[in-house]
Amino acid sequence: MTDRPDMTPAPDHGSSPTTPGDEVLKRGKAREFGAEDHRKSAPVGAAALLGVLGVVYGDIGTSPLYALQASVEIVGSTKYPAQPWEIMGIESLIFWALMLIVTLKYVLLVMRADHDGEGGIIALMSLAQRVCKSPKFRWIFGIVGIGGACLFFGDGIITPAISVLSAVEGIEVSVPSASHIIIPVAIIILIALFSAQALGTGTIGRAFGPIMLVWFITMAFLGVNSIIHTPRILLALSPYYAAQFVFYHGWLAFIALGSVVLSVTGAEALYADMGHFGRSPIRYAWVFFVLPALTLNYLGQGALLLRNPAALQNPFYHLAPHWAQIPLLLLATMATVIASQAGISGGFSLCRQLIQLGYLPRMRITHTNAEEEAQIYLPVFNWMLAMGALLLVVSFRSSSALAAAYGIAVTGTFMCTAVLAMVVFRRVFNWSAPVVGIVFGFFFLSDSTFFAANVLKIPDGGWVPLAIGVSATILMTTWKRGRGLIRARQQADSLPVASFLARLPQSRTLRVPGMAVFLTANPDTVPTCLLHNLKHNKVLHDHVLFVTVENLDQPEAERGHRAMVQELAPNIHRVIVRYGFMEMPNLPRALEELNATGVEFDAIQASYFVSRELVVRSTVPKMSLWRMWLFLLMARNAVPSTEFFRIPPDRVVELGVRIAI
Repeated sequence: MTDRPDMTPAPDHGSSPTTPGDEVLKRGKAREFGAEDHRKSAPVGAAALLGVLGVVYGDIGTSPLYALQASVEIVGSTKYPAQPWEIMGIESLIFWALMLIVTLKYVLLVMRADHDGEGGIIALMSLAQRVCKSPKFRWIFGIVGIGGACLFFGDGIITPAISVLSAVEGIEVSVPSASHIIIPVAIIILIALFSAQALGTGTIGRAFGPIMLVWFITMAFLGVNSIIHTPRILLALSPYYAAQFVFYHGWLAFIALGSVVLSVTGAEALYADMGHFGRSPIRYAWVFFVLPALTLNYLGQGALLLRNPAALQNPFYHLAPHWAQIPLLLLATMATVIASQAGISGGFSLCRQLIQLGYLPRMRITHTNAEEEAQIYLPVFNWMLAMGALLLVVSFRSSSALAAAYGIAVTGTFMCTAVLAMVVFRRVFNWSAPVVGIVFGFFFLSDSTFFAANVLKIPDGGWVPLAIGVSATILMTTWKRGRGLIRARQQADSLPVASFLARLPQSRTLRVPGMAVFLTANPDTVPTCLLHNLKHNKVLHDHVLFVTVENLDQPEAERGHRAMVQELAPNIHRVIVRYGFMEMPNLPRALEELNATGVEFDAIQASYFVSRELVVRSTVPKMSLWRMWLFLLMARNAVPSTEFFRIPPDRVVELGVRIAI
């Protein structure tokens, strides 16, 4: 079994090897630190707000389709209706979950912790690791961040399934005789959704905002119309009813929290998409539009249940008059597709970050927009999500059944975010330990309570996100461990550059015309492919570059520090090119900038030399047999480094090397 070389070293947390005489290569198109800060402080316009509605709030904006119904079904049914005070209590719990978790925790607090303008669990993990000096705690924070990311992948599989199913289930209300087509229609929509990913979100993305604007206005209107008929539901805004429900029901209230948390699914998207829109548009859209619309719709559904307990069959669609139910069904279907699209795109971005940080093998990444680097498509990852979503629809067959699988992924990510936020607010914002403990201790306690309530659903479907999370964590840690062992073996068997250069004048090595680029993970050692080239071909090119690509634990490389070039000997240079985890490497383009420093580089004439690794078990293996098998399976299916770095395939020379780990 063979693996193409992984020329990307482990993250160095912003540091890079430097020596006296290093010359910084300044790239004209290098991204600048702080560029996102400028965007965050820019005036909030209508276009930005529409974009936020279409991308950020799709998931949480479609929660009213199933959240209240799933919560009320814990204490009542159409045959044995819930009592009015119980409905008021659940309404109060949902409202205060929106206020505390989304508004206070994410919108007001966590969104302050941007990592050079970027948000999300991986950015927060990198920021926490950067401000921590203890290797032990850096490792712990890495595990917490990876765990949260893996649960996010589970969320990304469940979101399309439950969102599309909950929308299509409106057929039972508007056309009861056609209820048998719900599953086939949901499958067709999901297949079309995932097939369209290859086209990119540029064109269709412009339509997302207006559709979601109509969606939120419609939800608010339906809610207000119902509240007018039963205005006493407004009393549910008081926390008294939530406390009454909890104290009276006790254990049953604890179980109900597992469904109440469905009302805040998608809260992590507010933080994850901060780098695309800035924090101000997200905050304004939530406080002045999304939160009021959601609150009015939830209250409207509660008012309807007070008047007609039988509406529990599907309280959202029963809010609309019969003539409007089919148009509402179509609008809800479009909204859920948008919600699913946002989750899928977020999964693409997160997967790319993990590849750049060395936790996943390289995958084929396609840019769907020549002007927007963030718009990418990962074919393998896309169809893995598609298969998972289709299996869930076929297996669970209803949104209420899938709701049991949804909560653990969401609440698990909430807990991981709370832990990392404690570190960041203590070390970066210099909050006192008592204040951090009280504020984020409260959030961690509430998140843990929601998580524990969802643990009870493990037999009913909660095992799905846990299985996805555990499997993804095993894959990531196995890949990280295997690549670390390979780098350690290469380091042990390598020849220092200084020793090689000292021997070169006496070696009588034949120099031939041309430019040779040797990729190496360690800039201080001679690339293995160079030694093999000398062994077999007995020649060395006139111009030689030792190129190392460094992945930083920050979103983008600093201005003026994209690349560094140093002359080691006449016509032999060391080049270090740096990329952040939100950037896509383009090695030929970076090397073309060498001409500005006086180092001649002709992309048409350059030849790239890489090592093709044959990984085998050593006499004393450092990995168990099953992990070795898993690592080799991932390595065999990884995209070649030359393709990942966008090197022309007709300019590549591969030389095999056997590595025992």
